[in-house]
Amino acid sequence: MRTRPPITSTSHHSTRSTPATHLAARAARWSVRHRRLAIGGWFLGVVLLTVLGSLVGTHTLTDSDYGVGEDARARRTLADHGFTTPASENVLIQRPDAASSPQTLLADQQLRGAIGDVAERVLATGAVTNLRAPVTLPQADTEADLGLVSPDRRSVLVTFEILADADTATDRIEPVLAAVDAAAREHPGLRVEEVGEASAEKALGDTVGKDFKRAELLAIPLTLGILLAVFGAVVAALIPVVLALTAFAAALGVVAFSSRLLPTDETATSVMLLIGLAVGVDYALFYIRRERAERAAGHSPRQALEIAADTSGHAVLVSGLTVAVSMAGLLITGLDVFSGVAGGTVIVVLIAVLGSLTVLPAVLSWLGDRVELLRLPGRRRVTDRTPAHSAANNNTGTGPARLGIMGRLLRHPGPVAVVTGGLLVLLALPAFGLRTSEPGIDDLPDDLPIIQSYDRVEAAFPGEQSAAVVVVSADDVRSAEVAAAITGLRREAVATGVMYEPITTEISGDGRVAKIAIPIAGSGTDDVSQRALARLRDTVIPATVGAVHGTSADVTGRTAGSVDFNRQLNGRTPLVIGFVLVLAFLLLLAAFRSALVAAAAVALNLLSVASAYGLLVVVFQHHWADDLLGYTSTGTITNWLPLMLFVILFGLSMDYQVFVLSRVREAYSAGLPMREAVLAGVRSSAGVVTSAAVIMVAVFSVFATLSQVSMKQLGVGLGAAILLDATVIRVILMPAVLTLIGERAWRRPAVTAAGVSVPRPSTSPDATLVSPARGAVTGE
Repeated sequence: MRTRPPITSTSHHSTRSTPATHLAARAARWSVRHRRLAIGGWFLGVVLLTVLGSLVGTHTLTDSDYGVGEDARARRTLADHGFTTPASENVLIQRPDAASSPQTLLADQQLRGAIGDVAERVLATGAVTNLRAPVTLPQADTEADLGLVSPDRRSVLVTFEILADADTATDRIEPVLAAVDAAAREHPGLRVEEVGEASAEKALGDTVGKDFKRAELLAIPLTLGILLAVFGAVVAALIPVVLALTAFAAALGVVAFSSRLLPTDETATSVMLLIGLAVGVDYALFYIRRERAERAAGHSPRQALEIAADTSGHAVLVSGLTVAVSMAGLLITGLDVFSGVAGGTVIVVLIAVLGSLTVLPAVLSWLGDRVELLRLPGRRRVTDRTPAHSAANNNTGTGPARLGIMGRLLRHPGPVAVVTGGLLVLLALPAFGLRTSEPGIDDLPDDLPIIQSYDRVEAAFPGEQSAAVVVVSADDVRSAEVAAAITGLRREAVATGVMYEPITTEISGDGRVAKIAIPIAGSGTDDVSQRALARLRDTVIPATVGAVHGTSADVTGRTAGSVDFNRQLNGRTPLVIGFVLVLAFLLLLAAFRSALVAAAAVALNLLSVASAYGLLVVVFQHHWADDLLGYTSTGTITNWLPLMLFVILFGLSMDYQVFVLSRVREAYSAGLPMREAVLAGVRSSAGVVTSAAVIMVAVFSVFATLSQVSMKQLGVGLGAAILLDATVIRVILMPAVLTLIGERAWRRPAVTAAGVSVPRPSTSPDATLVSPARGAVTGE
């Protein structure tokens, strides 16, 4: 069987080729020799993983998985003592005017008829239990509860729970919603609408589904359009998109298996799509651009692929591993919601790297120059360009005609660094006011009917949608002493003015646990709710049930979960940040052998992240951008976002760090003074870095158009940080800092007896070849 020549690495100023030994080059050699197996195996593997993943199903996080601290302890106590925590639902029945008293309101025959009709219809579905109403309902075998009459004497509630576990309640809510809608049509003079845990979860699921379709419809054509502009040929533009999408599909199949250990949720899938599309396209872009650039420089197809594998292939490997390990740092938090996101993202990045190192070189070897088929009008093939033409394009001279704005700026690197860094610091200052909260129903757009119903229920019954659940444990919660303490708890809670009736109490079958639901002020995640929770935990409970010997009390609920989540997140965040910073520094140190360069790069990354945080606070904690992005500010940032943003950006920024810094070091090793080397390095890498940044910003910006506020925050944060990183920092600030570091960055190469500077063979992940025939640094 005939085999193709091996992928090799060409040393500087040498015509002798030696086989490259790093993993990326070895993978490319294997793929080129086994082209059919590499390409066919990739697509067969994607199909098999997709089918198997759909068959086994993906394990998703349950409500109990989100709990930490006291909130988790309370949830476990309820589960251990037979509380199934079914999803609760409310039907708001509201008339246009107010009554003079609850008795007058309940004497309204139209209102009473609507209450009875709603109760009869929802009970007929067979999906509800524990129905309560403000009037006696024989069919529900329940007594009247005047706590379900609003203080404004306009509204009443009919409450019930969905049978079985809350985690699957959305599967049974549709008939109940239909029953309430039918009752609403029968009583046109009244407002009749349902809102609750299961109905809100269903609305969220429907919205997320539509968002995914919108993201696909926008992100993929947008990415393809940018790639068409970059390559000028349809075939070359399609390859990165197909690679990224197949990597994402395969990752979803793998996640179905990994979710047995790391359960996932909708957020993880959104982040997988976001990161998978961005890195998958970028990795293929780096590889193809380098291969095309070497063909334009006069190399044969085999030589061009060899150089691309030896340089860009290694850069992709280093960058992908950095993203994967950075995302794995989220496991340090000990929070299941982060573990699912980390697992899914690591998988999609590693599969994208695998595709870039195996199937991509096989496809390029198979296509050769046909990769430029279906060229756009006016775009020439790279093989039509002569080496002289390519050299002219890659000229990195620093004469007066070539200095440009950047050259003039680098004449004064100190002031440039101070001014540019100062502006970024000013942009980062609002980050000190960053406030986080758990995403809830206010994460959905205001124009959804479920949100409008929620707001009306909250206005009529303050705290009804954000109850704190006190879980009291004792040998016998029915004993006189504990019962008196529970009565005192209810009385003292209402007396605070931030907790309200109706307060409900349930006793476990063994009599050892009492579950007390207390509506509290606020939206559930805002400052008002958090202060009410603090008062309940720190004052009311210690003075009542907490004072009884042998009795313990823990608080769960939406507000408690948010507070406890933030507390653990804040405690673990320094560990995650430290892990990522040390990792980034060590990788840069290993790649460039300069502690100063590595430290400067890490510091610049921190500055770009801090600037993105500041921009997030300005945009999302105030109302000035609401109309622009189509949302209503919640006044907070989603609690998982800052840390997520940090680890993603530190991984992705490695792309730019490796490509730009390697070009600078190559130019410096070739004998240029540091300032000229910086100019040459930044210019020679500008094309690929700019293209990659444009694609990433475009993909991330699509998420800013989605309905969920948390997804808007993620898209804006990532897009802004990448834009700042690839423009202000890479083009202005980093060149100024490297110029200031000067000769201390790297040692000069050895000098021969003839006085000729001979660069040592580069070990950078994306080494640039210096050709004696051209005498110029080859760029992307």
